[in-house]
Amino acid sequence: MGRAGKRLTQTQMIVIGYVLIIAAGTFLLILPVSTREGIFTSPVDALFTATSASCVTGLVIADTFQHWSVFGQTVILSLIQIGGLGFMTIGVFFAIILRRKIGLWTRGTLQESVNIMQVGGIVRLVKKIIIGTLFFEGTGALILSWRFSQTMELGKAVYFGIFHSISAFCNAGFDLMGEEAAYSSFTSYSGDWVVNVVLMLLIIIGGIGFFVWNDISIHKFHFRKYRLHTKITLFVTAVLIFGGAALLFVFEQGNTIEGRPVDEQILCSLFGSVTARTAGFNTVDTGALTDSSKILTIILMFIGGSPGSTAGGIKTTTFAVLLVYVHANLRQKHDCDIFHRRLDNGAIRKASAVMSINLFLSVMAVLIIVTIHTIDATDVAFEVVSAMGTVGMSTGITRELGNVAKFTLIFLMYCGRVGSMTFALSLRGHKVEAPVREPAEQIMIG
Repeated sequence: MGRAGKRLTQTQMIVIGYVLIIAAGTFLLILPVSTREGIFTSPVDALFTATSASCVTGLVIADTFQHWSVFGQTVILSLIQIGGLGFMTIGVFFAIILRRKIGLWTRGTLQESVNIMQVGGIVRLVKKIIIGTLFFEGTGALILSWRFSQTMELGKAVYFGIFHSISAFCNAGFDLMGEEAAYSSFTSYSGDWVVNVVLMLLIIIGGIGFFVWNDISIHKFHFRKYRLHTKITLFVTAVLIFGGAALLFVFEQGNTIEGRPVDEQILCSLFGSVTARTAGFNTVDTGALTDSSKILTIILMFIGGSPGSTAGGIKTTTFAVLLVYVHANLRQKHDCDIFHRRLDNGAIRKASAVMSINLFLSVMAVLIIVTIHTIDATDVAFEVVSAMGTVGMSTGITRELGNVAKFTLIFLMYCGRVGSMTFALSLRGHKVEAPVREPAEQIMIG
């Protein structure tokens, strides 16, 4: 890393890195070769799509299959893969292949990028991340290609299998199913267990985090030996998936799943719960969901996946820490304990900050968009949280928005991917606060 790079903080390096990736993607998507009709795409729409792909969101202003050419789709898929793994992870992997020395500053930046707790062993972890990604995406692509080949020609089936496997694993939500009907996603596969299960597994595996992979690979299925982070991640993930599915099953009776076989109703509910955790696909019409289901989906999208993963949101651990903190306060306990371990005060402060920043940005974005457009506030909130959580689910209003609203969502997607805390800290630079404490005084709370 050159001197100019080292003058940047690690958070600034991450923030600038994603800006450069988005800029490159925007330039390529503007070109006529990127569209089926061979026309220039407006800079705002190209920027929106490049940001959505790089930040593994999935919100679109044009149907991916119908608007973009194979070249444009390949650009989008490349941005998804880079954004999902993180450009630092890919950069370090190539440095390993070229046998370049990886310095402490680069290791620290990589640690910040993938949100790992320690620098030690991080290069070995990068190797596991790349190998694991190739294995899971490759396996998913093979199964999906086989399934698609039953209704498509082989070459197209393989292409569709690879595209959707990468998109699912990276929790991106981009799809090519618009060939039948624009913005239809996987609604025609709502009862297909093979496609649904493969996509759900890829979404879950990609969304639990690289640190969790490593812990499970070391300790196998011995839950008691897992690190506290892994235990919390797996427990909260399971509760959100099955709890969310049960509620969606109840809320959508008499609505989107009415008249379907029971097994398909269960499958649609499970898929809806899993995809809301930042994947962005859908097997039922998202715009037709009941208000109860929309609000539930907003909550699931806001929580998102887990730290150090391809997912967005405030993260499962943040959600768990805040619940434990509230519970401890209600019981007037000094310590916050979970799984027979005490949470560090720093984790509680960071969780509170992440929650507050994301909530503030989401509320402000809703106010901006509802002021500009006459759109139902629930649908706007749905779209905003989908962008902030890098989910990509949409009630269909994205393509109706003006440029100000689009730029608002672009900013949210960007903050959602780099991390709201990381973005905020990047503005601080190298400034070091003086170790001085002001006099304390009590105020009334509540």
